[in-house]
Amino acid sequence: MDLEGFVRKRLLKGEDEARVAEALAERIAEFKDWSEEQRLRFARAVVEEVKASLGFRKLNDTFLQELLGYAEAGVGMGEFGVGSRGEGDFFVHRKLAQIIGATKAVVDARQQDDAGVVAGEAGYITVAVDGMHSRLSEFPFLAGFHAARAALRDVYVMGSKPRALISDLHLADDGDIGKLFDFTAGVACVGELCSTPLVAGSTLRVGGDMVFGERLVASVAAVGTSREPPKARRQAEAGDVILLTEGKGGGTVSTIAIYHQRYDVVKETLNVEFMQACEAVMERSLLSEVHAMSDVTNGGVRGDAWEISRTARKKLVFYEEELYKSVNPRVLEMLQELEIDPLGISTDSLMLILPQDSAAEVKAALRGVAKVYEVGRVEVGRGAYLENSEGERELKAKFREAAYTKVKKIVGEEEPEMMAEMRRRIEEAAARAAKKKLAVKRFILRRD
Repeated sequence: MDLEGFVRKRLLKGEDEARVAEALAERIAEFKDWSEEQRLRFARAVVEEVKASLGFRKLNDTFLQELLGYAEAGVGMGEFGVGSRGEGDFFVHRKLAQIIGATKAVVDARQQDDAGVVAGEAGYITVAVDGMHSRLSEFPFLAGFHAARAALRDVYVMGSKPRALISDLHLADDGDIGKLFDFTAGVACVGELCSTPLVAGSTLRVGGDMVFGERLVASVAAVGTSREPPKARRQAEAGDVILLTEGKGGGTVSTIAIYHQRYDVVKETLNVEFMQACEAVMERSLLSEVHAMSDVTNGGVRGDAWEISRTARKKLVFYEEELYKSVNPRVLEMLQELEIDPLGISTDSLMLILPQDSAAEVKAALRGVAKVYEVGRVEVGRGAYLENSEGERELKAKFREAAYTKVKKIVGEEEPEMMAEMRRRIEEAAARAAKKKLAVKRFILRRD
Protein backbone atom coordinates (compact mmCIF):
# COMPACT_ATOMS: atom_id res chain seq x y z
CA MET A 1 0.00 0.00 0.00
CA ASP A 2 1.30 3.45 -0.98
CA LEU A 3 0.69 5.53 2.17
CA GLU A 4 1.96 8.71 0.60
CA GLY A 5 -0.27 8.30 -2.44
CA PHE A 6 -3.27 7.51 -0.20
CA VAL A 7 -2.80 10.76 1.73
CA ARG A 8 -1.82 12.99 -1.20
CA LYS A 9 -4.89 12.09 -3.20
CA ARG A 10 -7.19 13.03 -0.31
CA LEU A 11 -5.40 16.23 0.64
CA LEU A 12 -5.54 17.44 -2.95
CA LYS A 13 -9.28 16.83 -2.86
CA GLY A 14 -9.48 19.12 0.16
CA GLU A 15 -10.37 16.48 2.75
CA ASP A 16 -9.92 17.29 6.44
CA GLU A 17 -6.41 16.39 7.63
CA ALA A 18 -7.58 14.78 10.87
CA ARG A 19 -10.02 12.53 9.01
CA VAL A 20 -7.35 11.57 6.49
CA ALA A 21 -5.05 10.56 9.35
CA GLU A 22 -7.80 8.48 10.96
CA ALA A 23 -8.58 6.73 7.67
CA LEU A 24 -4.88 5.99 7.13
CA ALA A 25 -4.53 4.63 10.68
CA GLU A 26 -7.30 2.14 9.93
CA ARG A 27 -5.48 0.97 6.80
CA ILE A 28 -2.18 0.65 8.68
CA ALA A 29 -3.86 -1.85 11.01
CA GLU A 30 -4.10 -4.25 8.04
CA PHE A 31 -0.30 -4.34 7.82
CA LYS A 32 1.18 -3.57 11.23
CA ASP A 33 0.52 -5.05 14.65
CA TRP A 34 0.83 -1.66 16.32
CA SER A 35 -1.19 -0.10 19.09
CA GLU A 36 -3.96 2.29 18.12
CA GLU A 37 -1.92 5.20 19.47
CA GLN A 38 1.16 4.24 17.44
CA ARG A 39 -0.89 3.87 14.25
CA LEU A 40 -2.45 7.28 14.70
CA ARG A 41 0.88 8.95 15.51
CA PHE A 42 2.44 7.43 12.40
CA ALA A 43 -0.54 8.40 10.24
CA ARG A 44 -0.43 12.01 11.46
CA ALA A 45 3.29 12.17 10.68
CA VAL A 46 2.62 10.92 7.14
CA VAL A 47 -0.07 13.58 6.66
CA GLU A 48 2.29 16.30 7.90
CA GLU A 49 5.10 15.20 5.57
CA VAL A 50 2.85 14.95 2.54
CA LYS A 51 1.34 18.37 3.31
CA ALA A 52 4.85 19.83 3.55
CA SER A 53 5.85 18.25 0.23
CA LEU A 54 2.88 19.90 -1.49
CA GLY A 55 3.94 23.34 -0.28
CA PHE A 56 6.07 24.05 -3.35
CA ARG A 57 2.89 24.58 -5.36
CA LYS A 58 2.38 27.92 -3.54
CA LEU A 59 5.90 29.23 -4.20
CA ASN A 60 6.43 32.44 -6.18
CA ASP A 61 9.59 30.89 -7.70
CA THR A 62 8.55 29.57 -11.12
CA PHE A 63 11.84 27.69 -11.58
CA LEU A 64 11.40 25.81 -8.31
CA GLN A 65 7.77 25.06 -9.11
CA GLU A 66 8.80 23.53 -12.43
CA LEU A 67 11.73 21.69 -10.86
CA LEU A 68 9.72 20.10 -8.04
CA GLY A 69 6.64 19.43 -10.10
CA TYR A 70 6.38 17.23 -13.15
CA ALA A 71 4.70 17.38 -16.51
CA GLU A 72 1.40 15.66 -15.78
CA ALA A 73 -0.05 13.80 -18.75
CA GLY A 74 -3.29 12.86 -17.03
CA VAL A 75 -2.88 9.34 -18.42
CA GLY A 76 -2.13 6.34 -16.19
CA MET A 77 0.48 3.68 -16.90
CA GLY A 78 -2.02 0.83 -16.99
CA GLU A 79 -4.55 2.87 -18.93
CA PHE A 80 -2.06 3.36 -21.76
CA GLY A 81 -0.54 -0.12 -21.56
CA VAL A 82 2.95 0.97 -20.51
CA GLY A 83 4.94 -2.10 -19.53
CA SER A 84 2.48 -4.34 -21.38
CA ARG A 85 4.72 -4.73 -24.42
CA GLY A 86 2.38 -3.45 -27.06
CA GLU A 87 1.73 -0.40 -29.18
CA GLY A 88 1.09 1.85 -26.15
CA ASP A 89 4.35 0.75 -24.53
CA PHE A 90 6.33 1.33 -27.74
CA PHE A 91 4.84 4.82 -28.14
CA VAL A 92 5.95 5.88 -24.65
CA HIS A 93 9.43 4.42 -25.20
CA ARG A 94 9.80 6.56 -28.31
CA LYS A 95 8.86 9.62 -26.27
CA LEU A 96 11.51 8.69 -23.68
CA ALA A 97 14.07 8.45 -26.47
CA GLN A 98 13.09 11.92 -27.70
CA ILE A 99 13.68 13.36 -24.22
CA ILE A 100 17.14 11.76 -24.13
CA GLY A 101 17.81 13.08 -27.62
CA ALA A 102 20.76 12.46 -29.92
CA THR A 103 23.90 11.17 -28.22
CA LYS A 104 27.41 10.12 -29.23
CA ALA A 105 26.52 6.47 -28.62
CA VAL A 106 26.87 3.98 -31.47
CA VAL A 107 23.42 2.61 -30.58
CA ASP A 108 21.29 4.88 -28.41
CA ALA A 109 17.69 5.04 -27.22
CA ARG A 110 16.42 6.38 -30.55
CA GLN A 111 16.98 3.00 -32.22
CA GLN A 112 14.77 1.26 -29.64
CA ASP A 113 17.18 -1.68 -29.63
CA ASP A 114 17.68 -4.30 -26.96
CA ALA A 115 20.75 -2.57 -25.53
CA GLY A 116 22.84 0.56 -25.88
CA VAL A 117 26.37 0.60 -27.28
CA VAL A 118 29.19 3.12 -26.93
CA ALA A 119 32.64 3.12 -28.51
CA GLY A 120 35.49 2.26 -26.16
CA GLU A 121 39.25 2.47 -26.53
CA ALA A 122 39.55 -1.16 -27.66
CA GLY A 123 36.15 -1.76 -29.26
CA TYR A 124 32.57 -1.42 -28.11
CA ILE A 125 30.89 -1.45 -24.70
CA THR A 126 27.31 -2.71 -24.49
CA VAL A 127 24.95 -2.06 -21.57
CA ALA A 128 21.46 -3.40 -20.91
CA VAL A 129 19.01 -3.54 -18.02
CA ASP A 130 15.87 -5.63 -17.55
CA GLY A 131 13.27 -5.54 -14.82
CA MET A 132 11.95 -8.70 -13.22
CA HIS A 133 8.50 -9.92 -14.20
CA SER A 134 6.07 -8.13 -11.90
CA ARG A 135 4.03 -11.26 -11.15
CA LEU A 136 7.07 -13.17 -9.88
CA SER A 137 7.37 -11.16 -6.65
CA GLU A 138 6.39 -14.24 -4.64
CA PHE A 139 8.79 -16.41 -6.66
CA PRO A 140 12.04 -14.44 -6.25
CA PHE A 141 14.48 -17.09 -7.47
CA LEU A 142 12.65 -17.30 -10.79
CA ALA A 143 12.40 -13.50 -10.88
CA GLY A 144 16.17 -13.14 -10.53
CA PHE A 145 16.97 -16.05 -12.83
CA HIS A 146 14.88 -14.74 -15.70
CA ALA A 147 15.83 -11.08 -15.25
CA ALA A 148 19.50 -12.07 -15.43
CA ARG A 149 18.88 -14.13 -18.57
CA ALA A 150 17.06 -11.20 -20.15
CA ALA A 151 19.93 -8.78 -19.45
CA LEU A 152 22.51 -11.21 -20.84
CA ARG A 153 20.38 -11.84 -23.94
CA ASP A 154 20.22 -8.12 -24.65
CA VAL A 155 24.01 -7.86 -24.49
CA TYR A 156 24.56 -10.93 -26.64
CA VAL A 157 22.23 -9.77 -29.44
CA MET A 158 24.38 -6.69 -29.88
CA GLY A 159 27.23 -9.07 -30.69
CA SER A 160 28.94 -8.47 -27.34
CA LYS A 161 30.45 -10.85 -24.84
CA PRO A 162 28.94 -10.25 -21.36
CA ARG A 163 31.51 -9.35 -18.70
CA ALA A 164 29.52 -8.50 -15.56
CA LEU A 165 26.05 -8.44 -14.00
CA ILE A 166 24.58 -5.84 -11.62
CA SER A 167 21.37 -6.19 -9.62
CA ASP A 168 19.04 -3.58 -8.13
CA LEU A 169 16.59 -4.81 -5.48
CA HIS A 170 13.67 -2.89 -3.95
CA LEU A 171 11.62 -4.78 -1.35
CA ALA A 172 8.62 -3.23 0.40
CA ASP A 173 8.65 -2.62 4.15
CA ASP A 174 6.95 -5.90 5.13
CA GLY A 175 8.81 -8.05 2.64
CA ASP A 176 10.72 -11.01 4.01
CA ILE A 177 14.48 -10.52 3.65
CA GLY A 178 14.69 -14.07 2.31
CA LYS A 179 13.32 -12.70 -0.96
CA LEU A 180 16.51 -10.70 -1.41
CA PHE A 181 18.57 -13.84 -0.97
CA ASP A 182 16.51 -15.95 -3.36
CA PHE A 183 16.51 -13.25 -6.06
CA THR A 184 20.28 -12.90 -5.74
CA ALA A 185 20.71 -16.67 -5.92
CA GLY A 186 18.72 -16.72 -9.16
CA VAL A 187 20.87 -14.00 -10.71
CA ALA A 188 24.09 -15.63 -9.53
CA CYS A 189 22.98 -19.01 -10.86
CA VAL A 190 22.66 -17.63 -14.38
CA GLY A 191 25.90 -15.72 -13.98
CA GLU A 192 27.79 -18.87 -13.02
CA LEU A 193 26.26 -20.89 -15.85
CA CYS A 194 27.29 -18.18 -18.31
CA SER A 195 30.68 -17.29 -16.75
CA THR A 196 29.49 -13.75 -16.04
CA PRO A 197 29.99 -12.64 -12.42
CA LEU A 198 27.46 -10.68 -10.41
CA VAL A 199 29.72 -7.88 -9.20
CA ALA A 200 27.62 -5.06 -7.75
CA GLY A 201 24.14 -3.90 -6.86
CA SER A 202 21.86 -1.93 -4.62
CA THR A 203 19.24 -2.93 -2.03
CA LEU A 204 16.50 -0.53 -0.92
CA ARG A 205 12.94 -0.55 0.32
CA VAL A 206 10.11 0.22 -2.11
CA GLY A 207 9.06 3.73 -1.08
CA GLY A 208 11.06 3.59 2.15
CA ASP A 209 8.70 4.07 5.12
CA MET A 210 5.84 5.08 2.83
CA VAL A 211 4.93 1.74 1.23
CA PHE A 212 3.63 -1.20 3.25
CA GLY A 213 3.36 -4.70 1.82
CA GLU A 214 5.62 -7.46 0.54
CA ARG A 215 6.15 -6.48 -3.09
CA LEU A 216 9.59 -7.08 -4.63
CA VAL A 217 10.60 -4.83 -7.53
CA ALA A 218 14.03 -5.53 -8.98
CA SER A 219 16.16 -5.37 -12.10
CA VAL A 220 19.38 -6.81 -13.46
CA ALA A 221 21.88 -5.00 -15.68
CA ALA A 222 24.63 -6.48 -17.80
CA VAL A 223 27.77 -5.02 -19.36
CA GLY A 224 29.55 -6.53 -22.34
CA THR A 225 32.37 -5.81 -24.77
CA SER A 226 32.98 -6.47 -28.45
CA ARG A 227 35.58 -5.71 -31.09
CA GLU A 228 32.96 -5.86 -33.85
CA PRO A 229 30.26 -3.25 -34.56
CA PRO A 230 26.90 -3.99 -32.90
CA LYS A 231 24.25 -6.17 -34.55
CA ALA A 232 21.59 -3.49 -34.36
CA ARG A 233 18.10 -3.96 -35.82
CA ARG A 234 18.58 -1.18 -38.35
CA GLN A 235 21.10 -3.36 -40.24
CA ALA A 236 18.53 -5.86 -41.53
CA GLU A 237 18.74 -5.92 -45.33
CA ALA A 238 16.35 -6.92 -48.10
CA GLY A 239 17.18 -10.48 -49.15
CA ASP A 240 18.10 -11.58 -45.63
CA VAL A 241 16.53 -14.65 -44.06
CA ILE A 242 15.23 -14.82 -40.49
CA LEU A 243 16.24 -17.66 -38.18
CA LEU A 244 14.67 -18.42 -34.80
CA THR A 245 15.92 -20.79 -32.13
CA GLU A 246 13.35 -22.78 -30.18
CA GLY A 247 11.60 -20.54 -27.67
CA LYS A 248 11.08 -22.12 -24.27
CA GLY A 249 10.07 -18.91 -22.55
CA GLY A 250 11.27 -17.11 -19.46
CA GLY A 251 9.53 -14.88 -16.94
CA THR A 252 6.30 -14.57 -18.91
CA VAL A 253 5.95 -18.29 -19.61
CA SER A 254 6.79 -19.06 -15.97
CA THR A 255 4.07 -16.65 -14.88
CA ILE A 256 1.53 -18.26 -17.19
CA ALA A 257 2.43 -21.71 -15.88
CA ILE A 258 2.26 -20.70 -12.21
CA TYR A 259 -1.00 -18.79 -12.37
CA HIS A 260 -2.69 -21.54 -14.38
CA GLN A 261 -1.27 -24.35 -12.22
CA ARG A 262 0.83 -25.78 -15.06
CA TYR A 263 3.83 -25.88 -12.76
CA ASP A 264 5.81 -28.48 -14.71
CA VAL A 265 6.13 -26.09 -17.66
CA VAL A 266 8.29 -23.85 -15.46
CA LYS A 267 11.04 -26.46 -15.80
CA GLU A 268 11.20 -25.84 -19.56
CA THR A 269 12.33 -22.26 -18.87
CA LEU A 270 15.29 -23.33 -16.74
CA ASN A 271 18.06 -23.19 -19.32
CA VAL A 272 20.72 -20.93 -20.80
CA GLU A 273 20.35 -22.16 -24.38
CA PHE A 274 20.01 -18.64 -25.78
CA MET A 275 23.39 -17.64 -24.41
CA GLN A 276 24.94 -20.94 -25.50
CA ALA A 277 23.62 -20.39 -29.02
CA CYS A 278 25.20 -16.94 -29.17
CA GLU A 279 28.47 -18.37 -27.89
CA ALA A 280 28.38 -21.04 -30.59
CA VAL A 281 28.02 -18.40 -33.31
CA MET A 282 30.87 -16.39 -31.78
CA GLU A 283 33.18 -19.37 -31.35
CA ARG A 284 32.78 -20.32 -35.02
CA SER A 285 33.64 -16.71 -36.01
CA LEU A 286 30.25 -16.35 -37.71
CA LEU A 287 29.17 -13.17 -36.01
CA SER A 288 30.41 -11.09 -38.94
CA GLU A 289 27.96 -12.97 -41.18
CA VAL A 290 24.96 -11.80 -39.13
CA HIS A 291 23.37 -8.44 -39.93
CA ALA A 292 21.04 -8.11 -36.94
CA MET A 293 20.04 -10.05 -33.83
CA SER A 294 17.20 -9.81 -31.33
CA ASP A 295 15.38 -11.80 -28.70
CA VAL A 296 11.66 -12.42 -29.03
CA THR A 297 10.40 -10.59 -25.96
CA ASN A 298 8.62 -7.29 -26.59
CA GLY A 299 5.07 -8.45 -27.16
CA GLY A 300 6.29 -11.59 -28.91
CA VAL A 301 7.01 -11.85 -32.62
CA ARG A 302 4.17 -9.38 -33.24
CA GLY A 303 5.86 -6.65 -31.24
CA ASP A 304 9.45 -7.35 -32.23
CA ALA A 305 8.67 -7.65 -35.94
CA TRP A 306 6.80 -4.35 -35.87
CA GLU A 307 9.69 -2.59 -34.12
CA ILE A 308 12.37 -4.12 -36.35
CA SER A 309 10.46 -3.08 -39.47
CA ARG A 310 10.10 0.46 -38.14
CA THR A 311 13.81 0.76 -37.26
CA ALA A 312 15.25 -1.01 -40.33
CA ARG A 313 12.65 0.42 -42.72
CA LYS A 314 12.13 -2.98 -44.26
CA LYS A 315 9.29 -5.47 -44.72
CA LEU A 316 9.44 -8.69 -42.69
CA VAL A 317 7.57 -11.77 -43.91
CA PHE A 318 7.17 -14.73 -41.54
CA TYR A 319 6.19 -18.28 -42.45
CA GLU A 320 3.29 -19.03 -40.13
CA GLU A 321 3.81 -22.78 -39.85
CA GLU A 322 7.52 -22.42 -39.07
CA LEU A 323 6.84 -19.76 -36.45
CA TYR A 324 4.65 -22.13 -34.48
CA LYS A 325 7.26 -24.89 -34.82
CA SER A 326 9.81 -22.59 -33.17
CA VAL A 327 7.86 -22.59 -29.89
CA ASN A 328 8.73 -25.40 -27.50
CA PRO A 329 6.04 -28.12 -27.82
CA ARG A 330 5.13 -28.17 -24.12
CA VAL A 331 4.95 -24.38 -23.99
CA LEU A 332 2.94 -24.26 -27.22
CA GLU A 333 0.50 -26.88 -25.95
CA MET A 334 -0.08 -24.86 -22.76
CA LEU A 335 -0.60 -21.61 -24.67
CA GLN A 336 -3.03 -23.15 -27.13
CA GLU A 337 -5.04 -24.88 -24.41
CA LEU A 338 -5.31 -21.57 -22.54
CA GLU A 339 -6.15 -19.69 -25.77
CA ILE A 340 -3.10 -17.44 -25.51
CA ASP A 341 -1.59 -16.19 -28.77
CA PRO A 342 1.93 -17.71 -29.05
CA LEU A 343 2.92 -14.88 -31.40
CA GLY A 344 1.91 -12.23 -28.87
CA ILE A 345 4.04 -13.17 -25.84
CA SER A 346 7.73 -13.40 -25.00
CA THR A 347 9.07 -16.81 -26.00
CA ASP A 348 12.73 -15.77 -25.56
CA SER A 349 13.87 -17.16 -28.93
CA LEU A 350 17.08 -15.92 -30.50
CA MET A 351 16.36 -14.15 -33.80
CA LEU A 352 19.15 -13.90 -36.35
CA ILE A 353 18.77 -11.87 -39.53
CA LEU A 354 21.46 -12.69 -42.07
CA PRO A 355 22.16 -13.36 -45.76
CA GLN A 356 20.76 -16.57 -47.24
CA ASP A 357 24.30 -17.68 -48.17
CA SER A 358 25.34 -17.69 -44.50
CA ALA A 359 22.25 -19.39 -43.07
CA ALA A 360 23.42 -23.00 -43.57
CA GLU A 361 26.71 -22.40 -41.75
CA VAL A 362 24.99 -20.69 -38.81
CA LYS A 363 22.45 -23.51 -38.58
CA ALA A 364 25.32 -25.99 -38.48
CA ALA A 365 27.00 -24.05 -35.68
CA LEU A 366 23.79 -24.23 -33.62
CA ARG A 367 23.32 -27.95 -34.16
CA GLY A 368 23.43 -29.70 -30.80
CA VAL A 369 23.06 -26.40 -28.95
CA ALA A 370 19.54 -25.30 -29.84
CA LYS A 371 16.90 -26.17 -32.39
CA VAL A 372 16.74 -23.54 -35.11
CA TYR A 373 14.14 -22.76 -37.76
CA GLU A 374 14.12 -20.57 -40.85
CA VAL A 375 10.97 -18.58 -40.18
CA GLY A 376 10.98 -15.71 -42.65
CA ARG A 377 12.67 -13.22 -44.92
CA VAL A 378 13.34 -9.50 -45.25
CA GLU A 379 12.07 -7.55 -48.25
CA VAL A 380 11.94 -4.01 -49.52
CA GLY A 381 8.96 -2.23 -48.02
CA ARG A 382 7.43 -1.69 -44.58
CA GLY A 383 5.50 -3.69 -42.05
CA ALA A 384 5.37 -7.30 -40.86
CA TYR A 385 3.36 -10.10 -42.46
CA LEU A 386 2.41 -13.73 -41.92
CA GLU A 387 2.57 -16.02 -44.94
CA ASN A 388 0.81 -19.35 -45.41
CA SER A 389 -0.69 -21.36 -48.29
CA GLU A 390 -3.49 -18.81 -48.60
CA GLY A 391 -1.17 -15.84 -49.00
CA GLU A 392 -0.05 -12.98 -46.75
CA ARG A 393 -1.80 -11.12 -43.97
CA GLU A 394 -0.51 -8.35 -41.77
CA LEU A 395 1.14 -9.34 -38.50
CA LYS A 396 -0.01 -6.48 -36.31
CA ALA A 397 1.32 -5.47 -32.92
CA LYS A 398 -1.61 -5.16 -30.54
CA PHE A 399 -2.07 -2.36 -28.02
CA ARG A 400 -0.95 -4.78 -25.31
CA GLU A 401 0.78 -8.14 -25.45
CA ALA A 402 -1.44 -11.22 -25.58
CA ALA A 403 -3.54 -11.45 -22.39
CA TYR A 404 -2.00 -14.37 -20.54
CA THR A 405 -3.56 -14.27 -17.06
CA LYS A 406 -7.17 -14.00 -15.94
CA VAL A 407 -6.55 -10.45 -14.78
CA LYS A 408 -4.99 -9.49 -18.13
CA LYS A 409 -7.95 -11.00 -20.00
CA ILE A 410 -10.25 -8.69 -18.03
CA VAL A 411 -8.02 -5.68 -18.79
CA GLY A 412 -8.00 -6.72 -22.45
CA GLU A 413 -5.68 -6.20 -25.40
CA GLU A 414 -7.58 -3.59 -27.35
CA GLU A 415 -6.80 0.06 -27.82
CA PRO A 416 -8.66 2.25 -25.29
CA GLU A 417 -11.15 4.93 -26.22
CA MET A 418 -9.85 8.49 -26.53
CA MET A 419 -6.55 7.12 -27.83
CA ALA A 420 -5.77 10.20 -29.91
CA GLU A 421 -6.40 12.50 -26.94
CA MET A 422 -4.19 10.41 -24.67
CA ARG A 423 -1.39 10.44 -27.24
CA ARG A 424 -1.66 14.23 -27.44
CA ARG A 425 -1.42 14.59 -23.66
CA ILE A 426 1.56 12.25 -23.48
CA GLU A 427 3.36 14.13 -26.25
CA GLU A 428 2.79 17.43 -24.42
CA ALA A 429 4.10 15.97 -21.15
CA ALA A 430 7.19 14.61 -22.93
CA ALA A 431 7.84 17.98 -24.56
CA ARG A 432 7.61 19.70 -21.17
CA ALA A 433 10.03 17.20 -19.64
CA ALA A 434 12.52 17.82 -22.46
CA LYS A 435 12.16 21.57 -21.97
CA LYS A 436 12.74 21.13 -18.23
CA LYS A 437 15.95 19.19 -18.93
CA LEU A 438 17.31 22.10 -20.96
CA ALA A 439 16.25 24.68 -18.36
CA VAL A 440 18.08 22.84 -15.56
CA LYS A 441 21.19 22.46 -17.75
CA ARG A 442 21.19 26.21 -18.40
CA PHE A 443 20.73 26.91 -14.68
CA ILE A 444 23.71 24.71 -13.74
CA LEU A 445 25.94 26.08 -16.52
CA ARG A 446 25.22 29.66 -15.43
CA ARG A 447 26.18 28.80 -11.83
CA ASP A 448 29.43 27.21 -13.03
